[in-house]
Amino acid sequence: MSARLTIRSRPDARSVRRAGGLRVAALTTAAIALLVPALSACGGSASSSAGNATLKWASSSFPSHWDPVVSGSGAQFRALALVYASLTRTDEDGKAVPDLAESWEYNDKGDRITFHVRPGLKFSDGEPVDAAAVKAAIERAQKQKNSALFGDLTSIASVTADGLDATLNLTQVDYQIPQLLGERVLQIASPKAAANPAKLDQGPIGAGPFVVDQLIPGTKAVLRKNPDYWDAKNIHIDNVELVSAPDASTVVSGLQTGVYNFADIAPSQADAADKAGLDVFSQPGFNASNISLNVNKAPFDDDKVVDAFRHAINRDEFVEKLTFGHGETTDQPFPKGYVAYDSESENAYPYDPAKAKKLLAEAGHEAGDLKLNLVIPAEDPQAEIVQSQLAAVGVKVTIKIDKNWATPFFAKDLAFSLYATTGRDSAVQTLTAHFGPDGPLNLSTPYEPEGFEEAVAEVRRTPLDSPDYTKVLQSATRAGLASKALIFTFSSPNLFAKSPSVSDLPKNPAHIDWTGVKITNGS
Repeated sequence: MSARLTIRSRPDARSVRRAGGLRVAALTTAAIALLVPALSACGGSASSSAGNATLKWASSSFPSHWDPVVSGSGAQFRALALVYASLTRTDEDGKAVPDLAESWEYNDKGDRITFHVRPGLKFSDGEPVDAAAVKAAIERAQKQKNSALFGDLTSIASVTADGLDATLNLTQVDYQIPQLLGERVLQIASPKAAANPAKLDQGPIGAGPFVVDQLIPGTKAVLRKNPDYWDAKNIHIDNVELVSAPDASTVVSGLQTGVYNFADIAPSQADAADKAGLDVFSQPGFNASNISLNVNKAPFDDDKVVDAFRHAINRDEFVEKLTFGHGETTDQPFPKGYVAYDSESENAYPYDPAKAKKLLAEAGHEAGDLKLNLVIPAEDPQAEIVQSQLAAVGVKVTIKIDKNWATPFFAKDLAFSLYATTGRDSAVQTLTAHFGPDGPLNLSTPYEPEGFEEAVAEVRRTPLDSPDYTKVLQSATRAGLASKALIFTFSSPNLFAKSPSVSDLPKNPAHIDWTGVKITNGS
């Protein structure tokens, strides 16, 4: 049998959404309808599941793409995880545990790893989930022209497929692979569907806990429980209505009236949601915002200017004004208490505007003569705080909005910008993304701090269960933080509000896991 996946567009859909801490243009397309193969092995149509436990989720990070190779960044992977599963996922301790792969093992040298895929699994189009599908997913992520993931997979030289056994031949010893190939980096699509990436982008086909029945790009997705999901017995939600969140100020009222029963909320709305009797909670995460500098361009090719900027930044102001006290200051890409957080590097450049002025003077800049453009993709209150704090030390900043900001940023053509990330499951991946010579978040590429490459290689050579792992990892963080290209500022929480009818979620860092979650009273 076949089922119809309806895709519509709405001309007045909101054009700006938050992704990876920065707003990006939402996808709007002409109305199209796609015929897709049967979405499950059992009979039935594409109508809602027979059960009435419906999750009504208002998301501020509604996917602009549903091809996981393209939508490999920002917070959108949380929504795509409704449809796609991965080889591994993370538990509440942030450790890799089985997902589509039931187990894995390395060779003695540590430069080859074999994943054993669970037997009998199918994608929602009926295609088998096997080693060939894993091989196709990795190779597509490495080679597809618009892939956002190719830089994450440089340790993988080749993949061989033998039935349910996918063997990854590595370019180096790398014990991070199980952490890396989880929900964030390798959400696996049906190879048959992925043969047409543009079609997959509009009609996602995975092996995750839910199947998409209807998709209105940039606006709404209607999903139903996938009975063929490997852990379907622990998925107690029958239907999902995922919608792009309206203005933050209206989300709380929507939760009160039952339009939604789950939503990610802005810190400014947390108190109102709490007073409305909603369950307000924060999921653990790796969010970190930063000021990005290009040391290949003046004036940041002068170390004294870089240090002056470091001392000019008052992180407390970001937390107070942008997170309403719910966030935390940070000078690292990791939260305190996380295994990769380096306490020795804490507060290395404390807020000291007098010292900042002195360093600028030593660099030959009088008050007011240093004028810079801060280029960002959309209006952002972070930029205004940066502008104000630098003005206090004699630097004139003009905020420039470029809707096509991503092009010059990732081409490393900008001198001065802002960025924020939701982190990675692999700490090494987070480090190399920020500090590596090819790191997408390193505006100063190919610059990297001295000693960083070897420090990261040492982490990769260290098994995750080694007693030396924590020490080695923190040393790599310390080496990365010597970078002159990034000034970390604050961490905004992953804040959510839900109706009491929705049970508590697992506390998996950075992820939204619906395993075991129940919805009562048909809400």
